[in-house]
Amino acid sequence: MIIFPNAKINIGLNITSKRKDGYHNLESIFYPINWVDILEINKSDRFEFTSSGLHIDSNPDNNLVVKAYRLMVDKFKITPCQIHLHKQIPMGAGLGGGSADASFTLTAINQLFNLNISVFELEKLADELGSDCPFFINNTPKLVNGKGNLISKINLDLSDYYIKLVNPNIHVSTKEAFNGITPKPSNTDYINFSVNDLTNSKITNDFESTVFSIHPILKDIKNTLETEGSFFTSMTGTGSTIFGLFKNKPKFTCEKYTEKIIKL
Repeated sequence: MIIFPNAKINIGLNITSKRKDGYHNLESIFYPINWVDILEINKSDRFEFTSSGLHIDSNPDNNLVVKAYRLMVDKFKITPCQIHLHKQIPMGAGLGGGSADASFTLTAINQLFNLNISVFELEKLADELGSDCPFFINNTPKLVNGKGNLISKINLDLSDYYIKLVNPNIHVSTKEAFNGITPKPSNTDYINFSVNDLTNSKITNDFESTVFSIHPILKDIKNTLETEGSFFTSMTGTGSTIFGLFKNKPKFTCEKYTEKIIKL
């Protein structure tokens, strides 16, 4: 079975309070985009995990794909699988690639072994793997609250627009991004959010000020996208990818960074 875990962007990202469990409550819109990894999962006589593409600088045992597989083994006693991940979504880039890989592993194993696990139960399993993971089970635009695990439908359609994403190949750790955060109530009415609100300057990513101070090049990229005609420009997640939304197809402008242009 071959599947294509996709990235997401954050439209607005506000940290509203600190939780007793050490996490933070947030408000954001998660929007799926067609920037994908490639994941192959097949039944086998022994477990094996391999990867290619972008270099993954961590122990394979810590990979969320492996953790998702082992969670399914523990819960449902499935037989071994051979798993190969071809990594194309940059890591530490605010695009949720690792979370997508984990959630797509859950849904693929559900299909491969005919487990008939409901979407609700899959979301609960995904929540055990990471805060962003439940979003990728249903994988449609969502309003996200709580620590990232409370998701609800939102009527937002950006299919008339293009998105240009620029990643300068900088890895931003979540820890360093959170170091400069002071939780505060959001000024954005996410519940009644519409495309017209994208020109509203109140729609912000709270992590930008901290991450831009550490990596000033990200602010420069944001300014460049605005100069190129983006009507909404933001960092996604905790960085380091900057994206701009365009009414007309933009152009590739910088060879030294990773650029992606997608029709939404």
